[in-house]
Amino acid sequence: MTISDHTDADASDDLGPDTADIAVEADGSSVARRHLGRDTIIGGVAAAVALGAQELAAGVTRTLPSLMSGAATWIIDAAPAGMAEWAIRTLEKHTRSVLIVGVATVLVVTAMFTAELPRWIRRTLFVAVGVLGALATAHGETETFWPSLANGLLAAAVGIGTDTWFRRPRTARYDGSRRAFLGTVGMLGAVAVAAAVGGRQLLERARKSIGRRDEVVLPEAVSTVAPVTPAQDFVIEGLEPIITPTERHFRVDIDALNPPEIDLSDWTLTIGGMVDREVTLTYADLLDMDHVEKYATLACVSNKVGGRLVGNSVWLGVPLPEILELAGVDPRAEQVAAHAVDGFSTGFPLAAAYDRDTLLAIGHNGEPLTYEHGFPARLIVPGYYGFVSAAKWIQRIELTTWDDHDSYWVQMGWAKHAPVETQSRIDAPRDGLSFAAGPRMVAGVAWAPFLQISKVEVKIDDTDWVEAELSEPLSRHAWRQWRIPWVAVPGQHTISVRATDGNGVTQTSELRPAVPSGATGYHTIRVEVE
Repeated sequence: MTISDHTDADASDDLGPDTADIAVEADGSSVARRHLGRDTIIGGVAAAVALGAQELAAGVTRTLPSLMSGAATWIIDAAPAGMAEWAIRTLEKHTRSVLIVGVATVLVVTAMFTAELPRWIRRTLFVAVGVLGALATAHGETETFWPSLANGLLAAAVGIGTDTWFRRPRTARYDGSRRAFLGTVGMLGAVAVAAAVGGRQLLERARKSIGRRDEVVLPEAVSTVAPVTPAQDFVIEGLEPIITPTERHFRVDIDALNPPEIDLSDWTLTIGGMVDREVTLTYADLLDMDHVEKYATLACVSNKVGGRLVGNSVWLGVPLPEILELAGVDPRAEQVAAHAVDGFSTGFPLAAAYDRDTLLAIGHNGEPLTYEHGFPARLIVPGYYGFVSAAKWIQRIELTTWDDHDSYWVQMGWAKHAPVETQSRIDAPRDGLSFAAGPRMVAGVAWAPFLQISKVEVKIDDTDWVEAELSEPLSRHAWRQWRIPWVAVPGQHTISVRATDGNGVTQTSELRPAVPSGATGYHTIRVEVE
């Protein structure tokens, strides 16, 4: 028998940490003690529903930013360079997704631990988190702050409403049976997940529909690449194909979950700075220019030895020198600084714009650039890591001196001059694999964009280095595959690889981390032959 006569749930909630219905049970326990575990669950559910609501609001309106994505961006920007490098190297393209899940988990767990505080404190915390999320998302920009704040306050209101509704006494939600309570928890949890997933899908659909990408017809190239031949693309199980499929091409940027939404009717590219005259181009202007196709390998500076943050593609675009000459380059200029619509920037030596096949690209593997890879236009600068060269969603090219501009990641401690290190990788067999004794092929890829690969050597256990067979080159900027036959005998084996560039310089064996200018060392794997 429970002695209880409360009728004003909200008033009782003001007494303290959910002291409503403190009454003596027949066995001497109290309702408050019974509610203790439920309060914790309710706090977590309320936070989850609030997070789902703001994500759904962002997807439905497209004018209210996703606070979770904004918080993830703020964390990446605020993190020390070494920590950011570790995250990108370890998580690769999943970095931002993991951050969002992590932030959501922290907020839900925090709400659970604070669920027994007085109502006014819980409500204050919901509002405070909404405001902090808006500040993180806005990045100090007033124009972005107000929509962010609106979504933050909406999330706070939903969280407070869910928390209040769930705590009403003598209902299936709070005082009812365990089954009814858990059923309601499950229902609200499903609502939270559906809102978050639905909002994310709406954002993705809106992003793909904007800008009329599907209506873009790429121009015919005045210079095309030759088709890939069997001698250029070894077909071996586990070996990366010579052309990386667009959907598998690595992607590392500061907007991993929310690439900029660019409408072609609003987009322009400006060439300014140390030029004779500032020039502004529309997408139609770019389409009217002469385009060329080039094979080129791109690599991320965060790529670890043997890593996958590298890919080779066919790029279609206008040679960058032709773009620069439209404005007339001041002879005192030393650096090409590129600025993207999301605030990202790069910078590389002006000489590199002229001594290699540098492109303002609009096409990737025969299709218009995808939104993830920089639609409507991006830079391709063979031989330089992406963080100093490969600006996506580009909106301004600025000619400067070397000292007058530090790009986005340079400001965070990375190297300013960052040519790609010569590297090689073992794709087959994979590290840690166990397989039967007998003949098999050891194979992989090697790259030294701009310098090309001239030789690859393989070392198995303590034997001498043996030269591998190379695929025929696609271009001096593209990686090459390699392969070497091996008769595997039982036991544990160590396999290493090293490459030599077109100048006859072999990659260094020195193990060096990615910060600040790219990882070095031999890729080495260990396998077991049964």
